[in-house]
Amino acid sequence: MPHYKYGFQGNEESTARAQLYNIDASWKELTAVCSGIRGMDSEIATIFLEKVKKMEIPVRFAKHSKRMGHRRELGGAKGRYPQKAARFVLQVLKNAVANASSKGILNPVVIHASATYQSKYPRIQSKGRRSRGDYETSRVEIVVGEMAKLQEEKSKEEKEKITKKMIEKVVKNESKITKTEEKKSEKSESEKS
Repeated sequence: MPHYKYGFQGNEESTARAQLYNIDASWKELTAVCSGIRGMDSEIATIFLEKVKKMEIPVRFAKHSKRMGHRRELGGAKGRYPQKAARFVLQVLKNAVANASSKGILNPVVIHASATYQSKYPRIQSKGRRSRGDYETSRVEIVVGEMAKLQEEKSKEEKEKITKKMIEKVVKNESKITKTEEKKSEKSESEKS
């Protein structure tokens, strides 16, 4: 069984993850659905995906939208109703939320959601004129976490970075000062002799 690394690199204690691979769905539609729920609260994201499955709300396609229709609900932006993709993303989101509840994370927010092209298997039509139609698979990964904890961790990391920079500056300044003092002492000794 293959092991895929997550694109999100963060603290595993304050986040919960879930992924699904070898999906028989378009990776372009999965990418659009993932970008639609990124940054949402998990409850709102599940409601959104349920409505997309029922074709009540369209998903905005920022990329891969050539010759696609415009949707009034999206303010004239290009969109579609990717039911199959929404079903798979909803499944992964529910797994991530379940993992978050087992870790004790309250009110999880979708921090990271992405879909990628996985692999292509060559296929040839069984009847009639032989034409090639490849079977493509995709992969989805979702990371959820508690927003308050993430902001605290970011502020701690930023403080640590600032303190490291300050320490480095102080060390550089001290080394410069000692070098200039050594040069001055060498000059004074050479003048005395």
